[in-house]
This record gives sequence, C-alpha cells and structure tokens, in this order.
Amino acid sequence: MAEQETSRTSHQARNNAPNRSQSEGQGSASRSRGGSGGGRRRGRGGRNRGQRQDDSAQVPEGRGNAPQTGPADATIAAQTIAAPESSGFSRGRRNWRGNRGGSRGQGNQGRGVFSMGPQRTFGGRLTTTDQPTEIAQDASLSANAPEFVPGQPVSQRSAQQHPSSTPQPTGQGRSRNRTRNRNQDRPRQEVPKSTASELWQRIQEDIANWNYECRICTEEVTRKTEVWSCTTCWTVVHLECAHQWWDTSMKVNEESGDKSWRCPGCNSTLIEGPGDSSCWCGKETQPSRNSILPPHSCGQTCSKPRSTCSHPCTLQCHPGPCPPCTHSQRKNCRDTDYYNGWSCRERCGDFLPCGQHECPQTCHPGVCGTCEVPVEAKCYCGRVQKEMLCSKQEDIRDSFDLASNSWFEGSFSCESACGRTFDCGVHRCQISCHPQEEVSAHCPFSPDVVTHCPCGKTPLKELMDEPRQTCENNVPHCERICEKKLECGHLCQSLCHTGECDPCTQTMEIDCRCGRVMGETICHEGNVQHPLCFKICQATRNCGRHRCGEHCCPGEKKASQRIAQQKKQRLGPDLLPVEAEHICVAVCGRPLKCGSHFCEQLCHRGACQSCPEAIWEEVSCNCGQTVLHPPQPCGTRQPSCTNQCQRQTACGHPSVDHQCHPDDVSCPPCTYLVQKRCICGKTTFHNKPCHLQEAHCGEQCGQKLSCGLHTCKKLCHRPGECGDAQNGCEQICGKPKLLCNHPCQSVCHGQTPCKESTACQVKMSTSCACGNHKQSFKCLASTSNPTPSRPDIRCDEECERLDRNRRLAAALNIDPASHTNDHIPFSDNTLKLYKQMQSWGDAQESQFRVFAANKDEVRLRYEPMKNQSRQFLHLLAEDFGFESKSEDYDIHRSVLVWKSDKFVSAPTKTLAQCVKIRATQAAEAAAAAAIRPPSPPILETEPFNALVLTEPRFGLTIEEVNAALEPDLTSLQGFRFKVDFLNEEVLIKASVSYSAFLTPAPMEKSLEILKPRIEQTIRREKLAESVLLCHSDANGAISRREVTIRAGTGGWSAVAGRAASRPMSSSSTPAPEEAKPGRKLLLGLKKKRPQQPEGGKVWAALDGDVEC
Repeated sequence: MAEQETSRTSHQARNNAPNRSQSEGQGSASRSRGGSGGGRRRGRGGRNRGQRQDDSAQVPEGRGNAPQTGPADATIAAQTIAAPESSGFSRGRRNWRGNRGGSRGQGNQGRGVFSMGPQRTFGGRLTTTDQPTEIAQDASLSANAPEFVPGQPVSQRSAQQHPSSTPQPTGQGRSRNRTRNRNQDRPRQEVPKSTASELWQRIQEDIANWNYECRICTEEVTRKTEVWSCTTCWTVVHLECAHQWWDTSMKVNEESGDKSWRCPGCNSTLIEGPGDSSCWCGKETQPSRNSILPPHSCGQTCSKPRSTCSHPCTLQCHPGPCPPCTHSQRKNCRDTDYYNGWSCRERCGDFLPCGQHECPQTCHPGVCGTCEVPVEAKCYCGRVQKEMLCSKQEDIRDSFDLASNSWFEGSFSCESACGRTFDCGVHRCQISCHPQEEVSAHCPFSPDVVTHCPCGKTPLKELMDEPRQTCENNVPHCERICEKKLECGHLCQSLCHTGECDPCTQTMEIDCRCGRVMGETICHEGNVQHPLCFKICQATRNCGRHRCGEHCCPGEKKASQRIAQQKKQRLGPDLLPVEAEHICVAVCGRPLKCGSHFCEQLCHRGACQSCPEAIWEEVSCNCGQTVLHPPQPCGTRQPSCTNQCQRQTACGHPSVDHQCHPDDVSCPPCTYLVQKRCICGKTTFHNKPCHLQEAHCGEQCGQKLSCGLHTCKKLCHRPGECGDAQNGCEQICGKPKLLCNHPCQSVCHGQTPCKESTACQVKMSTSCACGNHKQSFKCLASTSNPTPSRPDIRCDEECERLDRNRRLAAALNIDPASHTNDHIPFSDNTLKLYKQMQSWGDAQESQFRVFAANKDEVRLRYEPMKNQSRQFLHLLAEDFGFESKSEDYDIHRSVLVWKSDKFVSAPTKTLAQCVKIRATQAAEAAAAAAIRPPSPPILETEPFNALVLTEPRFGLTIEEVNAALEPDLTSLQGFRFKVDFLNEEVLIKASVSYSAFLTPAPMEKSLEILKPRIEQTIRREKLAESVLLCHSDANGAISRREVTIRAGTGGWSAVAGRAASRPMSSSSTPAPEEAKPGRKLLLGLKKKRPQQPEGGKVWAALDGDVEC
C-alpha cells in the first residue's frame, strides 16, 4: 500500500510540474481525438465516453509529435473549448465519429482533425476559417449598463463591464446566466415569416430564419438558444426567460402548499416548472444544434401518445401539437384490447440509448429499453478482449497499447492491476485497469516526489544526513504521532508509519435507533450501527387503522412532534406529511362498493375508490327490455326500466301494476281481499288483504292456566303460547292474607299458602276526623308483627278554617260544590305570557303551589334562564304573594323566590281556568256587541311597526333573507328585527328595547326611511316582488298594511281599498287572544285603553326583566 500511495503521489506531481509547460505549448489539434474536451455523446440517454476524469481548465497533454499550430488552428481550438456542444456529434441517427486512421501525429494536424478543402475544417465542431471580428455584446440586463438617451446611438459596454464574458461552469447542462450571442449566424437576407398551414411547421421555419420572437424579452429565438414551450398554447420562449418568469410569478397555495405560475403566452395556470433544456419530444436533454436537423429537434420519431386514439405521433421530433391521427383502422368493441392498446405489428426501429443500434422489437408502448446487441470490447489496459452486450460497456476511453505502439478504444475495466513500470524502470503501477498514456508515468517514490516522512509532518532533510538519490532508497520515519484523519473522523494515534492506519480504538457516545437511550461504545470506524432499545412504538400509521408496533422505531420522535403540532394548530390528520417509517405498506383489503372485489391499494384513510374492474357482459333489467352493453364498471346495478313488471305473485292472485325493478327490490304486497281466521281461531274475518300473514281478533285468551287460579290475559295468540307456556304463571297471586286480609303481592305460587313471614307492602291511607289531611303508609303486617303501629292524624287550624267556611256557607244557604265566580286572581301580563308557553307555565305553577303548601320551605331558586321566562316568574310570584328578584349577570342570571309576610295562600283558580274564563268573557262581549249597532269609525289608525315582503321567491329561507337584508337592517340603531313566514308572505317585525319610552310615531317614520333601501335590495337579489309597511299585533297577524296606488286606478276601487286597510274603531272589541291570524275582527266593543304606570312603578311597563 505504501508503494501504491507513493506511486500515485509521484504521478500527480509529474503531471502538475514538468508536463504543464509542455501541454500549454500544444495546439488545439493535440487536445483530444474529437477536438472537444467533452468527448462523443451517444443517442438518447447516451454516455459521455470521451470525458476525462479531471475537468480542470488546463489543456491535457497531446499524444502526437505535432508541432505548435498557427493562429488559425488556435482560433479553431478556442471555439472548440468555448462551445458546450458540438454539431459534429449529433444525437441523430448518424454517428459522426470521423476517421480513426493513421493521421495521428503526422503533418501539422492534430489527432482527430481532418481537412476537407480550403474552406472548412472539421474539428470538435463545424467551423469556417472566417471568424467574426467583433464579439457581440451581452444583450441581457445589467446593473452597470450605460444610460439610454433617446435620439442618440446606444453606447457599447467595454469588455471590463461584462463579467459574464468569462467562462462560467454550466452546472447540469444549463446556465441561466449564460450570455446569449443572438446576433451570431444571423442570415444576411431578411426572410418573411412562415405561412405554413401547420403550427409546428411555422414554429420551426420562424426559429430557423430568425423570425420567432420571445414573448418575455422580445428577442429572437434561435437554434442555439435553450428554449421552453408551453403545452397549452405552444408558445416558445427562452429557457432563461422562462425561469425568470417562473421565479417572479410563482404563487403558493396556503391550504395545500402547491406551487403554480402563469404561462407568459396564454396566462393559463401551470404546476410544473420550466425544468432543463430538452428537445421537443422530451427524449433528449441538451439536444444537438446540428444545422441538418430542425431547430431543437433530436431527429427521432416524436412518438407522443394521442388522447383520442392509441396511435402515437409518427412525425419527426417537432414543436407544437401533434397533427390528427391519419390511421383509418376500425375494430369491433369486443375485439378491443383495453389493457395493451393497439399495435401496428411493425418493427420499432427507434434508436436505443447507445445511439448506434435500432430497437428490433415489434411496435410496443413505453421506452425501448437497454441495448442487447453483442459487440467486441477491449479493456482499458488492452489485456482482455471479449464479446459483451452494448449496454454493459462503460465509458469509451482512449488508451495506448505499448505492444503495437498504437491507440485503441477501451470500454471496460478488467479489474486487474495495471503492472506498467514507471519511468524509473523499477516500480510498477498497482492501480486497477485504467486508460494508458503514451509516456510512462513518473515514479511516485522518486526523491523529487517524496520530500517528507510518511505522516507528512517532518521534512526528510531533518531526518537524513544525505538526501535520497534514487527511488529505491528507504524513507525514514519521524517520532511524531500520525494524526491522519480516519474514516470515523478521529485522528490516528499511532507513530509515523507507512501503509494504512490502525483501527480506531477511541470511545464514543451512540444513541439507539429511536434516540431515547444513550451509551458508550468503541468507535465504529465510520460505520455507525445504532443499537435497538426495548421500547415499542405506538404511533399510528398514515392509514389511521394500524399502529407501528416496531421496537426502537426511528420515526417515533418525529411522530410525537407531528401529533403535537396537529393538536396545537388543530390540523387534520392529512395536512401534515407522515414520516417514512410510519407509511403503511399493507394492502387495504376492504370490500369495494361492487361487493365482488377487495381494495388492492395500500392501506389508506377514508373510503376506497371505485372498483377498477369492468363487466364484459350485458346488464339488463328483469324483464330484459332495457339493456346496458359492455363494458360497464364493476358493481353496475340493473338499469331502471319504465315497462311493467312481469313477475308472477306466489299466491297466484293478479299482481299490482308497477314498473320493472331490480331483483333486490320486492314487488308490492298482494292486496287481493280474501277470508282469513285469527290465529287463536275464535273469529273469522272477511275482506282481509292477501299479504296479511296473521290476523288478530284483539280479545283476551281466557284459558285456565296451569296454576288453577288465574286465566291467560294475553290478547289473541297462537295455541300453546299462553302466559305460563315458558316460565309458568307469572301473575300476582292475589289471594287474601290471613293476618291483614290484603291480597298477596307475590308471584303466583299455586295452591301453596301465602308467605306471612314477610311484611305486607300494601299501601293504606288514614285521615283526620274532618277528612282534610290524609297520609299514606304501608301495612307491614307479618307473623312477627301482627298489629303494626298506625299514624295518628289530628285536625289543625286549616281544618278549623274549612269547618268555619262550611258552617258559614250553610248559614248563607250557599252550596260550595256548585258555587262559582268570575274572579281572576292573575294579572293580564301573567296570562299573556302564560299563553305563549303553556306547558312550561303549568309546570312552574305546580311548583309554586307545592312551595306554598310546604311550610318548611322558605326559598325557591331557579336555574339561569331567558329574559321572558324570568319575567313570567316575577309576575307569577307577585300574584301568589311571594317576593322575587334576579341575581347574577348575562347568561348566568337566575330568579330567587321567597315567602314574605303578605303571603296567605295560593290562588284557588289555576292559570288554565283563568284563561278559559277570560275567553268566555270575550265571547260574551262579542255576542253583545253584535246586537248593538256599530259606532261610527274613528279616523285614528294603528302605526306601522313591521315590513312585509309580498310574493317571495320560491324556496326562499329565513337564513337567505337575514343574510341579504342584514346590512340594511343594522343601519337603524337600537332596533331589532325578527323575520318570520306568514302564509305566503315574509313578515319583518321591528322592536325596540325599552319600548315603553318610545312612541309609535318615530318607529313608523324610521321604517318609512328604511323601506326604499329594502326595496332596492329585494329587487337586486330577486327575493320578492315588493315590500309594504304594515302593523302586526302581538300574535303576529297583520291588521293593517300599506295600500299601493297603481296608475290608472281610482274611484270606488281606491275607496274600497282604503276602507279595507282601515283598522278597527275604538269601540270595537279585541278578538280573543287564541283567535287565529287572518280571521276578521268583530266590531261593537270599546277598545280598552292601556293603563298608565303609576309613579315609582315605571318598571311595570318594561317589556323585559324587572331587574335588568
């Protein structure tokens, strides 16, 4: 190993020192065989076989004894070095290799350069002897560009102002900051734009004639510039301009994170970036610039698939859309191969990736694959020559054969040691098979190469008295530590030595695979193998169905961070990417909707996709008159058929007429009337439908049970299904007990005597002497306690009061049972609120009466409730004689009720009774008003307090009305609006907080101001036909509305309309509160005037909570 290392070091020193000056004096003819440093490219996906290992800027050493070239050859060499690609090495169907003959080293021509007449010279590219005298200035934008002055010529920038003129590394075959010299090779004669019928022909001809303009920079698109084409509008722009456009117009979707940009030609949205330079069909990157081929074309068949048929494009690689298919092949549907597509059955003939051989396969989809043609190949050192597949060859490199003193091409390495002697004639090269040079390499052990000890820290002149004379002299070692960097990153701790360093023995900390456990171990020498801990990963995989379950999972920490981020940001399970360790690779396996196949995709979230299989049979309805022809998706149900069903009923009766239906849907039941007998056999029914399986008479069975004491109480049933059929008689015994004579409450025990040892649980009741107070208790008689104690109830003050009332009624000759009065102990506001929530009001009244009857309870606290409910409790407490107040704020506000000194007893009448009495009084008043002549109407009208939308749109909802009118309704400060449907109209009723302090006139004036805005909105949104002002009573009925005066109407029609819109007179009686909206009101009764609130009781007029 020391000899190899020293040999390699000596060879590098020799190439860097003495041969540098010699290589600088060589002409361009001695650069390489092809005339370009890049070598020869081969077809689609070919390899750079002539590319050298070192891509440095120095010129390699020539192989011939050619003298120095003249200025013309130097110019050709400069062009060869500057050109990134050579037109002589096209990727087309021809392999431009040139003559590999014996012109090497003869005359003043370099190897691989041939003269073909006095006008042209073929080297690394096609050139002419006439060179441009001026170098075109950079046309790209620059910050130090001279100022443009209108009317004056544009000043040229000097060479110092063009830093881009210096050669820049190409990087991945494309330089976005490369200078484009677009004025070079411009045709001397102006050619008009193409008028070809096809778009791809016009694009090719315009680019070739310098008539195609870039949409971004407005400069010409030529065959030497890298281009990009849109797949939607087929606009062609410079690739550099497309990348700049992509950088400036790219947008990122905030929800999905996808990037998109706009096409500079058609402004359509694109997802993929411009990418690298390629030919029109995309088979080759960095296509050839050969003038024989169309611009930016690889010369191969386009072969792009068509969406309308299975035939690919047969034209040569071209821009723009592919022309329509010209094949006229016609096949039957049953002969169509839906999986493999159509094939012309001809030989493919496309070039393989090697660029030398054609594809021998029959017309096939996809790529042609690797080249399997056998060729004769020779290794780099020239010792092994064998036949191998073309695709198995490595890069073709030029190598020198010492035996025949000639050059040859090597294409693989035989992996054996080179064995060629260095220039010293003593040592041999130990490197594996590699390309050979014509001159032997310098010995790596020579004194001019080895100047330090093996560790490189001490010069040899400090270790030796006399310098080394030959390469065979030993190299002394110093006493220092080697400290060479090992593969693991540590430094070698051995003393200065030759050969490989000893293995590293230092200790290091290493964590387990999941990163939770740390430990010390000997250095792994760069190959770190993390140990496994015993922790089992519980993270859920991306499918959401399975857990990881792996020991020491490396993705557990990432999973915990991902879950924490999801909880913190409240994200869904699919919004964050799942780590690779937790991607479920199991097959889903769930049944698909078709019911015949299972999901074969990887385990996933959500519902499975539709079944990809197809049905190749006809799918018909049951009657066979409606047919779906194949192919059909798997799981296709039977088609709907409008013909009559042809199935026959099982009973044989005529079937009900109905449409044809699938097999999983049963026919309608048979409705033919027949005679049936009930299942118990007691009754026979006539005219029962046939589909009725069992008929029941509904009578009790009545048969004696096995206990001999009870009869079956089950309704009509089948024989043998009586109550004791399974577990015996399960009825209550009912026999009288001997001690208390109460019926036995145990389960029937037959003829055995009842169990007297257990206490009797029958409930009994006792009362006081007057019968006012009663109390229930259990009997509890048993053999151990035959005479249990009974509660003793005596009369109290209440009994005395009732007795006094009875005696007083007897003295006044009044019958308390039949005596009634019309007194209502509740206020009108209480009854009004009670009618709005009767069921809830009955429950609260019952609770108040229980609270009033219990002398021990003093306070009654309610849960938080709404304002209207609290108001009802306050009014009801005042009617009962209780005290009440509201506590807390906002949604926690509740009501507290307590007894005070003014409480005597609960009202004798209930709220429901009072409502009935009030309704009876209203009916009597209405009947009396009908007898009296009506009073003349007064001119006072009820003010408008609502808006009504006439003829609303079909399907209109309250949410749509609120959303459309919200900006207009909120413009009135202090008003609240409630939207409701009234018959076939929409009512918008307005209300104001603390309405007792606001007169109706300002509300009507505010609605008149709001009406035009509402009218414009409903016409714009097409919500209704029109809007009118109206008055709505407490029940929501419209008692008066605005009359619309149309053009051309008048006379009695207008009088009748105004009369119909007038409200009831002041003498009219209001309709009963339970009357339905829209019913006409009766006239004749005077309207009650609202009572004015007394001083200090303004809160009574508020329409809200008294404590608010």
